[in-house]
Amino acid sequence: MTLQSQARFITLEGGEGAGKSTVLSALRGFLAERGFEVVSTREPGGTPLAEQIRGLLLDTHHESPSAEAELLLMFAARAQHVREVILPALQRGAWVISDRFTDSSYAYQGAGRGLDPDFIATLEHRVVGIAPAMTLLLDIGVAHARERTRGRDLVPGGNGPDRIEREQDHFFERVRAGFLARAEAEPGRFRVIDATQSVEAVATQAVTCLRALVAA
Repeated sequence: MTLQSQARFITLEGGEGAGKSTVLSALRGFLAERGFEVVSTREPGGTPLAEQIRGLLLDTHHESPSAEAELLLMFAARAQHVREVILPALQRGAWVISDRFTDSSYAYQGAGRGLDPDFIATLEHRVVGIAPAMTLLLDIGVAHARERTRGRDLVPGGNGPDRIEREQDHFFERVRAGFLARAEAEPGRFRVIDATQSVEAVATQAVTCLRALVAA
């Protein structure tokens, strides 16, 4: 079974502190200025049900799910997200930009938690069925990312780091390696951007990648 690549579907991947929010805003603005409908969304989440699952996954106040439960919850949210938001938007001709997609499961639950990537691939094919035309991987070292995100839990009204953000550095090193391995395996889809640059420089490079995709 082959995943169906979606020409107007873009995903952003990378660890915390990589600047995904700034990039997403820049990409959305680029497309909107050219008259396209743009749907920007996130994972886990994107629909009311998927957002509830996100709460279960990231909440620090209840028992931690097993690695397998975490993966299955991610795909439950993703299945709803694809059917209710992503596919309908693509079918009406909109561009869709998602902050994270299935590559995050390979990186976090696969490389990070040690789950079998073949199991993840089976879920991807049977539950998701689609792939983005382009994935922008905002790559940044774990120590650098920690410096950027330090103090977020001190922001007034904030909830502090979520359950996954509280993992140790060695976990995030495995996650980063997992993302880079995905990019190396699929160079036609991935664009790796050095996210140690300023957020403005990263956003500019991301827009350049999108401009080439739109023109293709």
